[in-house]
Amino acid sequence: MENPRISRIEVGVLEGRRPRHAGSNARLGAHGDTVRVPLARLTAEDGATGFGVCRAAREALAPLLGARLGDAFLPERGVADDWLPCEYPLWDLAAKRAGLPVYALAARLAGATADGPLRAPCYDTSLYFDDLHLASDEEAAALLAAEAREGYDRGHRAFKIKVGRGARWLPLEAGTRRDIAVVRAVRAAVGPEPPILLDANNGYNLNLTERVLAETADCGIFWIEEPFHEDAVLYRELRERLARRGLPVLIADGEGQASPDLLTWAREGLVDVVQYDIVGYGFTRWLATGRRLDAWGARTAPHHYGGHYGNYAACHLAGAIRNFTYVEWDEAATPGLDPSGYTVEEGRVAVPAAPGFGLGLDEERFGHAVATAGFTLAL
Repeated sequence: MENPRISRIEVGVLEGRRPRHAGSNARLGAHGDTVRVPLARLTAEDGATGFGVCRAAREALAPLLGARLGDAFLPERGVADDWLPCEYPLWDLAAKRAGLPVYALAARLAGATADGPLRAPCYDTSLYFDDLHLASDEEAAALLAAEAREGYDRGHRAFKIKVGRGARWLPLEAGTRRDIAVVRAVRAAVGPEPPILLDANNGYNLNLTERVLAETADCGIFWIEEPFHEDAVLYRELRERLARRGLPVLIADGEGQASPDLLTWAREGLVDVVQYDIVGYGFTRWLATGRRLDAWGARTAPHHYGGHYGNYAACHLAGAIRNFTYVEWDEAATPGLDPSGYTVEEGRVAVPAAPGFGLGLDEERFGHAVATAGFTLAL
Protein backbone atom coordinates (compact mmCIF):
# COMPACT_ATOMS: atom_id res chain seq x y z
CA MET A 1 0.00 0.00 0.00
CA GLU A 2 1.57 3.25 -1.16
CA ASN A 3 0.20 5.72 1.38
CA PRO A 4 -1.62 3.96 4.22
CA ARG A 5 -3.66 5.60 6.91
CA ILE A 6 -2.81 5.39 10.61
CA SER A 7 -5.40 2.94 11.88
CA ARG A 8 -4.39 2.39 15.50
CA ILE A 9 -2.54 4.30 18.22
CA GLU A 10 -1.54 2.68 21.52
CA VAL A 11 0.05 4.61 24.39
CA GLY A 12 1.59 3.30 27.60
CA VAL A 13 4.40 4.06 30.03
CA LEU A 14 7.19 1.65 30.90
CA GLU A 15 9.35 2.09 33.98
CA GLY A 16 13.04 1.35 34.25
CA ARG A 17 15.95 1.60 36.65
CA ARG A 18 19.43 3.06 36.60
CA PRO A 19 22.22 0.86 37.95
CA ARG A 20 22.58 3.24 40.91
CA HIS A 21 20.79 6.14 42.55
CA ALA A 22 21.58 9.53 40.95
CA GLY A 23 22.10 12.43 43.33
CA SER A 24 21.55 16.17 43.06
CA ASN A 25 22.92 18.76 40.66
CA ALA A 26 23.56 22.45 41.32
CA ARG A 27 19.84 23.28 41.19
CA LEU A 28 17.79 20.16 41.78
CA GLY A 29 17.58 17.48 44.44
CA ALA A 30 18.22 13.79 44.00
CA HIS A 31 17.28 12.35 40.61
CA GLY A 32 16.82 8.83 41.95
CA ASP A 33 17.13 5.52 40.17
CA THR A 34 13.85 5.45 38.24
CA VAL A 35 13.26 6.34 34.60
CA ARG A 36 9.83 6.60 32.98
CA VAL A 37 9.50 5.87 29.28
CA PRO A 38 6.20 7.03 27.70
CA LEU A 39 5.74 5.22 24.39
CA ALA A 40 3.27 5.31 21.53
CA ARG A 41 2.90 2.61 18.90
CA LEU A 42 1.33 3.40 15.54
CA THR A 43 -0.19 0.78 13.28
CA ALA A 44 -0.85 1.58 9.63
CA GLU A 45 -3.68 -0.01 7.72
CA ASP A 46 -1.16 -2.15 5.79
CA GLY A 47 -0.07 -3.70 9.12
CA ALA A 48 3.24 -1.85 9.45
CA THR A 49 4.03 -0.55 12.94
CA GLY A 50 6.37 1.97 14.50
CA PHE A 51 6.90 2.98 18.11
CA GLY A 52 8.83 5.54 20.05
CA VAL A 53 8.82 8.00 22.90
CA CYS A 54 5.70 10.17 22.98
CA ARG A 55 4.49 12.49 25.73
CA ALA A 56 1.36 13.71 23.92
CA ALA A 57 -2.09 13.44 25.49
CA ARG A 58 -5.01 11.60 23.93
CA GLU A 59 -6.49 14.86 22.63
CA ALA A 60 -3.31 15.72 20.74
CA LEU A 61 -3.02 12.26 19.19
CA ALA A 62 -6.66 11.76 18.18
CA PRO A 63 -6.39 13.83 14.96
CA LEU A 64 -3.53 11.58 13.78
CA LEU A 65 -5.88 8.62 13.65
CA GLY A 66 -6.92 8.16 10.02
CA ALA A 67 -4.22 10.50 8.68
CA ARG A 68 -2.18 9.36 5.70
CA LEU A 69 1.41 8.49 6.49
CA GLY A 70 2.50 10.57 3.47
CA ASP A 71 0.90 13.65 5.03
CA ALA A 72 2.47 13.05 8.44
CA PHE A 73 5.97 12.14 7.23
CA LEU A 74 7.34 14.31 4.44
CA PRO A 75 10.18 12.92 2.32
CA GLU A 76 11.94 16.29 2.10
CA ARG A 77 12.12 17.10 5.82
CA GLY A 78 10.75 14.37 8.13
CA VAL A 79 7.69 14.72 10.34
CA ALA A 80 5.20 17.47 9.50
CA ASP A 81 4.73 20.20 12.12
CA ASP A 82 1.24 19.08 13.11
CA TRP A 83 2.51 15.65 14.12
CA LEU A 84 5.76 16.54 15.88
CA PRO A 85 4.34 15.50 19.29
CA CYS A 86 4.33 11.95 17.89
CA GLU A 87 7.41 12.18 15.71
CA TYR A 88 9.46 9.29 17.07
CA PRO A 89 6.83 6.63 16.29
CA LEU A 90 6.42 8.22 12.85
CA TRP A 91 10.16 8.14 12.15
CA ASP A 92 10.27 4.50 13.25
CA LEU A 93 7.27 3.61 11.07
CA ALA A 94 8.55 5.47 7.99
CA ALA A 95 12.02 3.97 8.28
CA LYS A 96 10.69 0.45 8.75
CA ARG A 97 8.49 0.77 5.67
CA ALA A 98 11.54 2.02 3.76
CA GLY A 99 13.63 -0.90 5.05
CA LEU A 100 16.22 1.52 6.47
CA PRO A 101 17.61 2.38 9.89
CA VAL A 102 16.51 5.86 10.92
CA TYR A 103 20.07 7.16 10.61
CA ALA A 104 20.18 6.19 6.92
CA LEU A 105 16.79 7.76 6.23
CA ALA A 106 17.83 10.90 8.11
CA ALA A 107 21.10 11.09 6.18
CA ARG A 108 19.20 10.78 2.91
CA LEU A 109 16.93 13.69 3.90
CA ALA A 110 19.97 15.75 4.92
CA GLY A 111 21.79 15.08 1.65
CA ALA A 112 24.47 13.10 3.51
CA THR A 113 25.59 9.51 3.27
CA ALA A 114 25.64 6.96 6.07
CA ASP A 115 27.63 4.10 4.60
CA GLY A 116 28.57 1.14 6.73
CA PRO A 117 27.98 0.56 10.46
CA LEU A 118 27.30 3.68 12.54
CA ARG A 119 29.24 4.22 15.75
CA ALA A 120 28.14 7.37 17.58
CA PRO A 121 30.43 9.03 20.16
CA CYS A 122 28.92 9.16 23.64
CA TYR A 123 29.70 10.22 27.20
CA ASP A 124 28.78 8.90 30.63
CA THR A 125 26.41 11.43 32.23
CA SER A 126 26.02 9.67 35.58
CA LEU A 127 28.43 11.63 37.80
CA TYR A 128 26.01 13.59 40.01
CA PHE A 129 26.37 14.92 43.56
CA ASP A 130 26.30 11.49 45.19
CA ASP A 131 28.71 12.69 47.88
CA LEU A 132 26.75 15.31 49.84
CA HIS A 133 26.45 13.00 52.85
CA LEU A 134 30.23 12.86 53.16
CA ALA A 135 32.14 15.37 55.26
CA SER A 136 35.52 14.73 53.71
CA ASP A 137 36.49 16.02 50.27
CA GLU A 138 38.85 13.07 49.94
CA GLU A 139 36.03 10.57 50.51
CA ALA A 140 33.76 12.48 48.14
CA ALA A 141 36.38 12.55 45.42
CA ALA A 142 37.10 8.84 45.89
CA LEU A 143 33.39 8.01 45.54
CA LEU A 144 32.99 9.91 42.27
CA ALA A 145 36.24 8.45 40.97
CA ALA A 146 34.93 4.95 41.66
CA GLU A 147 31.71 5.79 39.81
CA ALA A 148 33.72 7.03 36.85
CA ARG A 149 35.61 3.75 36.80
CA GLU A 150 32.28 1.93 36.67
CA GLY A 151 31.45 3.93 33.55
CA TYR A 152 34.87 3.18 32.10
CA ASP A 153 34.29 -0.52 32.64
CA ARG A 154 30.95 -0.21 30.82
CA GLY A 155 32.80 1.10 27.76
CA HIS A 156 32.72 4.87 28.23
CA ARG A 157 35.69 7.01 27.27
CA ALA A 158 34.24 10.47 28.00
CA PHE A 159 32.70 11.64 31.27
CA LYS A 160 30.51 14.54 32.32
CA ILE A 161 30.86 15.69 35.92
CA LYS A 162 28.20 17.77 37.65
CA VAL A 163 29.73 20.76 39.45
CA GLY A 164 28.33 23.73 41.37
CA ARG A 165 27.96 22.24 44.83
CA GLY A 166 28.39 25.69 46.34
CA ALA A 167 25.33 27.09 44.58
CA ARG A 168 22.90 25.40 46.96
CA TRP A 169 24.15 22.34 48.83
CA LEU A 170 27.44 23.38 50.41
CA PRO A 171 28.95 26.71 51.50
CA LEU A 172 30.35 28.42 48.42
CA GLU A 173 34.04 27.96 49.15
CA ALA A 174 33.62 24.40 50.42
CA GLY A 175 31.52 23.45 47.44
CA THR A 176 34.00 24.91 44.98
CA ARG A 177 36.92 23.12 46.60
CA ARG A 178 35.02 19.85 46.42
CA ASP A 179 34.17 20.39 42.76
CA ILE A 180 37.86 20.78 42.00
CA ALA A 181 38.81 17.74 44.10
CA VAL A 182 36.25 15.59 42.29
CA VAL A 183 37.46 16.68 38.86
CA ARG A 184 41.03 15.82 39.77
CA ALA A 185 40.06 12.44 41.20
CA VAL A 186 38.02 11.49 38.14
CA ARG A 187 40.90 12.45 35.86
CA ALA A 188 43.24 10.24 37.85
CA ALA A 189 40.73 7.38 37.76
CA VAL A 190 40.07 7.35 34.01
CA GLY A 191 43.55 8.24 32.82
CA PRO A 192 44.85 11.11 30.71
CA GLU A 193 43.00 10.49 27.44
CA PRO A 194 39.20 10.50 28.04
CA PRO A 195 37.57 13.93 27.61
CA ILE A 196 36.12 15.39 30.81
CA LEU A 197 33.07 17.65 30.53
CA LEU A 198 31.82 19.88 33.34
CA ASP A 199 28.16 20.83 33.85
CA ALA A 200 27.37 23.56 36.39
CA ASN A 201 23.60 23.72 35.72
CA ASN A 202 23.89 27.52 36.01
CA GLY A 203 25.38 27.17 39.48
CA TYR A 204 28.50 29.26 38.84
CA ASN A 205 29.12 32.88 37.96
CA LEU A 206 31.80 34.16 35.62
CA ASN A 207 34.52 34.40 38.28
CA LEU A 208 33.82 30.95 39.70
CA THR A 209 33.85 29.45 36.22
CA GLU A 210 37.26 30.98 35.53
CA ARG A 211 38.62 29.83 38.87
CA VAL A 212 37.50 26.20 38.50
CA LEU A 213 38.76 25.95 34.93
CA ALA A 214 42.08 27.55 35.90
CA GLU A 215 42.58 25.22 38.87
CA THR A 216 41.77 22.18 36.73
CA ALA A 217 43.76 23.35 33.71
CA ASP A 218 46.03 20.31 33.87
CA CYS A 219 42.95 18.03 33.74
CA GLY A 220 42.19 18.87 30.11
CA ILE A 221 38.55 19.95 30.42
CA PHE A 222 36.78 19.56 27.07
CA TRP A 223 33.73 21.75 27.73
CA ILE A 224 31.96 23.77 30.41
CA GLU A 225 28.20 23.39 30.18
CA GLU A 226 25.70 25.92 31.54
CA PRO A 227 28.26 27.71 33.71
CA PHE A 228 25.74 30.51 34.41
CA HIS A 229 22.44 31.75 33.02
CA GLU A 230 22.71 32.45 29.31
CA ASP A 231 24.20 35.89 28.77
CA ALA A 232 26.06 37.06 25.66
CA VAL A 233 28.12 39.59 27.61
CA LEU A 234 29.35 36.96 30.05
CA TYR A 235 29.92 34.38 27.31
CA ARG A 236 32.15 36.85 25.47
CA GLU A 237 34.07 37.73 28.63
CA LEU A 238 34.49 34.05 29.53
CA ARG A 239 35.84 33.32 26.06
CA GLU A 240 38.34 36.18 26.39
CA ARG A 241 39.49 34.99 29.81
CA LEU A 242 39.92 31.42 28.58
CA ALA A 243 41.96 32.68 25.63
CA ARG A 244 44.22 34.72 27.91
CA ARG A 245 44.86 31.62 30.00
CA GLY A 246 45.40 29.44 26.95
CA LEU A 247 42.53 27.11 27.90
CA PRO A 248 40.84 25.47 24.87
CA VAL A 249 37.62 24.76 26.78
CA LEU A 250 34.41 24.78 24.74
CA ILE A 251 31.25 26.54 25.95
CA ALA A 252 28.11 24.38 25.80
CA ASP A 253 24.51 25.40 26.43
CA GLY A 254 20.92 24.92 25.34
CA GLU A 255 19.37 22.40 27.71
CA GLY A 256 15.91 23.24 29.04
CA GLN A 257 14.44 26.71 28.51
CA ALA A 258 17.17 27.97 26.23
CA SER A 259 17.40 31.59 25.18
CA PRO A 260 15.87 32.31 21.76
CA ASP A 261 19.20 33.98 20.95
CA LEU A 262 21.21 30.80 21.46
CA LEU A 263 21.56 29.99 17.76
CA THR A 264 22.59 33.58 17.04
CA TRP A 265 25.32 33.22 19.66
CA ALA A 266 26.37 29.91 18.12
CA ARG A 267 26.62 31.57 14.71
CA GLU A 268 28.71 34.37 16.23
CA GLY A 269 31.03 31.91 17.95
CA LEU A 270 30.08 32.74 21.54
CA VAL A 271 28.70 29.22 22.10
CA ASP A 272 30.55 26.21 20.71
CA VAL A 273 28.11 23.39 21.48
CA VAL A 274 24.31 23.49 21.25
CA GLN A 275 22.40 21.02 23.44
CA TYR A 276 18.67 21.23 22.78
CA ASP A 277 16.88 18.25 24.30
CA ILE A 278 16.54 15.25 21.97
CA VAL A 279 12.89 14.68 22.96
CA GLY A 280 11.65 18.18 23.79
CA TYR A 281 13.25 19.80 20.74
CA GLY A 282 12.89 16.69 18.67
CA PHE A 283 14.56 14.73 15.92
CA THR A 284 13.10 16.56 12.92
CA ARG A 285 14.01 20.00 14.24
CA TRP A 286 17.46 18.72 15.17
CA LEU A 287 18.09 17.61 11.59
CA ALA A 288 17.44 21.12 10.31
CA THR A 289 19.29 22.83 13.15
CA GLY A 290 22.26 20.50 12.86
CA ARG A 291 22.76 21.52 9.24
CA ARG A 292 22.82 25.17 10.28
CA LEU A 293 25.30 24.47 13.07
CA ASP A 294 27.49 22.56 10.62
CA ALA A 295 27.54 25.58 8.32
CA TRP A 296 28.64 27.82 11.20
CA GLY A 297 31.29 25.42 12.50
CA ALA A 298 29.38 24.86 15.75
CA ARG A 299 28.82 21.49 17.40
CA THR A 300 25.73 19.36 18.04
CA ALA A 301 25.31 17.42 21.32
CA PRO A 302 21.64 16.84 22.22
CA HIS A 303 20.69 16.85 25.88
CA HIS A 304 19.10 13.68 27.23
CA TYR A 305 18.38 12.61 30.77
CA GLY A 306 15.70 10.67 32.56
CA GLY A 307 13.82 9.07 29.67
CA HIS A 308 16.14 6.21 28.63
CA TYR A 309 14.82 6.14 25.02
CA GLY A 310 16.83 9.25 24.14
CA ASN A 311 20.07 7.27 24.55
CA TYR A 312 19.22 5.47 21.34
CA ALA A 313 17.31 8.11 19.38
CA ALA A 314 20.16 10.63 19.59
CA CYS A 315 22.59 8.15 18.02
CA HIS A 316 20.75 8.34 14.71
CA LEU A 317 21.51 12.04 14.29
CA ALA A 318 25.19 11.17 14.10
CA GLY A 319 24.68 9.78 10.61
CA ALA A 320 23.28 13.05 9.26
CA ILE A 321 25.04 15.90 11.13
CA ARG A 322 28.72 16.44 10.38
CA ASN A 323 29.65 18.13 13.66
CA PHE A 324 27.67 15.76 15.86
CA THR A 325 29.85 15.52 18.97
CA TYR A 326 28.23 13.35 21.64
CA VAL A 327 25.26 11.25 22.70
CA GLU A 328 24.46 11.90 26.37
CA TRP A 329 24.23 8.37 27.77
CA ASP A 330 22.00 7.85 30.83
CA GLU A 331 22.53 4.18 31.66
CA ALA A 332 19.30 2.35 32.53
CA ALA A 333 17.35 -0.87 31.92
CA THR A 334 13.63 -0.72 31.15
CA PRO A 335 11.75 -4.05 31.14
CA GLY A 336 9.76 -4.22 27.92
CA LEU A 337 12.18 -2.06 25.90
CA ASP A 338 14.85 -4.11 24.15
CA PRO A 339 17.95 -2.11 23.15
CA SER A 340 20.18 -5.16 22.78
CA GLY A 341 21.25 -4.06 19.30
CA TYR A 342 23.09 -1.10 20.87
CA THR A 343 26.42 -1.56 22.62
CA VAL A 344 28.87 0.94 24.12
CA GLU A 345 32.45 0.09 23.22
CA GLU A 346 35.51 2.30 23.61
CA GLY A 347 33.47 5.47 23.91
CA ARG A 348 31.15 4.87 20.98
CA VAL A 349 27.69 3.40 20.58
CA ALA A 350 27.46 0.68 17.97
CA VAL A 351 24.06 1.43 16.35
CA PRO A 352 22.05 -1.44 14.85
CA ALA A 353 21.42 -1.36 11.10
CA ALA A 354 17.94 -2.82 11.59
CA PRO A 355 15.05 -0.84 10.06
CA GLY A 356 13.66 1.94 12.24
CA PHE A 357 15.36 2.78 15.51
CA GLY A 358 16.41 -0.85 15.97
CA LEU A 359 14.62 -1.24 19.31
CA GLY A 360 12.38 -4.11 20.37
CA LEU A 361 9.11 -3.90 22.31
CA ASP A 362 7.81 -6.70 24.53
CA GLU A 363 4.15 -7.25 23.62
CA GLU A 364 3.07 -8.48 27.02
CA ARG A 365 4.66 -5.67 29.02
CA PHE A 366 3.62 -2.94 26.63
CA GLY A 367 0.09 -4.35 26.38
CA HIS A 368 -0.15 -4.32 30.18
CA ALA A 369 1.04 -0.69 30.29
CA VAL A 370 -1.55 0.31 27.69
CA ALA A 371 -4.36 -1.55 29.45
CA THR A 372 -3.63 -0.36 32.99
CA ALA A 373 -2.74 3.32 32.62
CA GLY A 374 -2.59 4.10 28.92
CA PHE A 375 -5.11 4.25 26.08
CA THR A 376 -5.86 2.97 22.59
CA LEU A 377 -7.34 4.84 19.64
CA ALA A 378 -8.56 2.84 16.65
CA LEU A 379 -10.54 3.34 13.46
